[in-house]
Amino acid sequence: MIAFIDEHRDVYGIEPICRLLPIAPSTYYRHAGRRSDPEQWPARARRDAELKALIRQVWDENFGVYGVRKVWRQLLRDGVKVARCTVARLMKVMGLEGVRRGRRIKTTQRDDAAPRPLDRVKRQFRADRPNALWVADFTYCWTWSGFVYVAFVTDVFARRIVGWRVSASMRTDFVLDALNQALHDRQPPPGLIHHSDHGSQYLSIRYTERLVDVGVEPSVGTVGDSYDNALAETINGLYKAEVVHRRSWRTLQDVELATLEWVHWYNHHRLLGPLGYVSPAEAEEAYNRNLVLSARAA
Repeated sequence: MIAFIDEHRDVYGIEPICRLLPIAPSTYYRHAGRRSDPEQWPARARRDAELKALIRQVWDENFGVYGVRKVWRQLLRDGVKVARCTVARLMKVMGLEGVRRGRRIKTTQRDDAAPRPLDRVKRQFRADRPNALWVADFTYCWTWSGFVYVAFVTDVFARRIVGWRVSASMRTDFVLDALNQALHDRQPPPGLIHHSDHGSQYLSIRYTERLVDVGVEPSVGTVGDSYDNALAETINGLYKAEVVHRRSWRTLQDVELATLEWVHWYNHHRLLGPLGYVSPAEAEEAYNRNLVLSARAA
């Protein structure tokens, strides 16, 4: 009725319309006053307006990829006490939702003739410390000038991306560059296991020799499907959903810059459910703090 009065008030006047409708003029004026003066809004409406602003801020600051659960968790971390159902209701009203991952297309080419290292992981993608187990894989992105490829090396303990590279080709140099970045930045101690799929790039002599030279134990899945390198596939899926599928790409350089920004956000800000809704960097920092405390206690 309020909308009807708004639409016809200039033609017929408010009081004449109200005489024909089951509504008092004072009721209409009260609603009109509330719309122009937020101080007159009901408590729930004022609270919703405040929460909408906070929800929009969290959603915008996190690449617009968070759904209800992640937005709710981030609000709780920020000290905002709100129910999950309230966040869901308001995000629906605002038209906000998280990204959804689609079906992945294989990029690595399996080489059955190449000698393969043993499978040291057996689909158990868990580690009790950083630099105990890394997984590696790469994916693709279509640009106006053709396909480009993006490789990631991920530390399993906190799911932190420790090396990455963007390239216009799928040659071994491309994935080797991502590995070398990870080795340079992390300086892993002996005992690290590096796990990959059956891709020819990862089974190449140069790649395998590099692992052996730095004392890293290579591992390759025995089946060759997505479950054999599930965690690396998960990282690829997040990247495709949160970066690649959300816009069109002109050049390799555009993809590279966006990947740089995403990797930094992912490592330092993205809340991961398996980590207890903290970022990979926070999980590693907590581990290191506990090591220091344990050493002092001893």
